[in-house]
Amino acid sequence: MPKARINPWIVVGLCFAVLSIAMSARQSVSIMTDEWVRTLGWSKTFIGSGQSLAFVMVAIFSPIIGNLADRFGARAMLSAGLCVISIAFLSFALFPVAGLYIVGYGIIGGIGFAAANMHLISTALAKLFDKNRGLATGIANSGATAGQFITVPLLTIGLTHFSWRWSLALVGVACLAMAVVIWIMLKPTEEEVVERRQNLSQEPLWSRLKFLLANKTFHILFWSFFICGVTTTGAIETHFLPYAAFCGFPPVPASGIYGLIAAINFCGMFLSGYLTDRMNRPLLLGSIYLVRALSFIVLMNVGTSYEMMFVFAVMFGLFDYSTVPPTASLAASHLGLKIMGLAMGLISGGHALGGAVGAFFGGYLFDLFARYTEMWWASFAVAILAGLMVFIVRENRGSQPVPA
Repeated sequence: MPKARINPWIVVGLCFAVLSIAMSARQSVSIMTDEWVRTLGWSKTFIGSGQSLAFVMVAIFSPIIGNLADRFGARAMLSAGLCVISIAFLSFALFPVAGLYIVGYGIIGGIGFAAANMHLISTALAKLFDKNRGLATGIANSGATAGQFITVPLLTIGLTHFSWRWSLALVGVACLAMAVVIWIMLKPTEEEVVERRQNLSQEPLWSRLKFLLANKTFHILFWSFFICGVTTTGAIETHFLPYAAFCGFPPVPASGIYGLIAAINFCGMFLSGYLTDRMNRPLLLGSIYLVRALSFIVLMNVGTSYEMMFVFAVMFGLFDYSTVPPTASLAASHLGLKIMGLAMGLISGGHALGGAVGAFFGGYLFDLFARYTEMWWASFAVAILAGLMVFIVRENRGSQPVPA
C-alpha cells in the first residue's frame, strides 16, 4: 500500500516546533551572558562578538541553504540544520573554552541557524499550500516567538538549579530529537518525490541569480527586509533593554515589557497571515512598515511613563515579525515557487545584514550623542522608506513566474 500524504497542517505544527527550539537556542546566549562573565571570566564584548559572527554566518549561508532546499527539499535542510545546532551546543557544553564558543556557536551554530530559520519554513509551506498559504506561514513562523515562552523559562530554571552547561546540553539534545522527528514525519511519498523533480528548475545557479537581480520586485522585497532587520533585530532586540534602563525603568519591568512585545508578536503573526490571504498584499506589507515607523515616535516620547511604554509594546509587537507572511507570499507569486528557496534565502540574508548594521549603528550613535534619539529617528525614516518601496509592487496573486 502506498504511503499517504501527511496532513499539511501537521507540517505547520512541526515547523512551529522547529522554530520554537531553534530560535530559543539562538536566544540562549543572552540568558547565559552574565553567568559566563562570572564563571568563565569572559567580557561581554567577546560574548557579543560570537553572537555577531553567528548573524554574519546566517547572512552568508541563508542563500546557499535556500538554493539547496530548492534542490533537495526542506526536510533535509531542516534536519541538517537542527543536527548542526545540536553539535555546536553539545560540543561547547562539554568543552567550554573560548575558541570553541567562537567556532561552535558563532560559526557552526550560525550555519545551523541559517537552515532552521523562517525563510526555509516559509518556502516549504508556500510549496505545500495554495489556499491559506499566508495563514499557514503566519502560524508556523509564530513559533519563533511563542515557543520562547516555554523554552526560555526552562533554560532559566536549568541555569538556576543546575548549571549553564546542563542547560545548553539540554538544548542540544532537544535539537537532535527534533531533527529525528522531522526526518521521520516529513518523509515524502513517491508521488511527492516525482512532483519535486518535475517542479525543479533546470536553470543553472547563475541564470537564476541573474533573473532575481534583474527583477524589480526582488529588489524591493530584499531592501525592505534589510530595513526590517535594521528596525527589529538591530534596533529593538539589541537596544531596547539598554534604552529602557537609560529612561530609568528597572530591569524586571523592562524585561516584562519586552516579553509583552514577544507575546503580541505571536498574535500579530496570526493576524498578518490571515490578512495576507484576503487583502492586497503590497498594501498590507507597506502599511505594516508605516505603522512600525510610527511606533518609534511613541518610543522617543516614552520618558518614564509605563503607559507609553505599553502603547509602544502593543504597536511594535503587532508589526514586528508580521512582515514575514506577506513577504513570503509576494516572493512566491512574483518570483516563482521553483526558485523561492534561493530568493527567500537571499532576502533573509539581507535581514540578517540589516540586523548587524542596526545593532552597530545603534551603539555608535549612542556613543556619539549619549542618547538613543538619533537611532530612533533613523529607524523611523528607513521604515517609512520600506513602506513606500513596497507600495510600488503590483498585486499579482496566483501567478507563478519562472525564469525564462
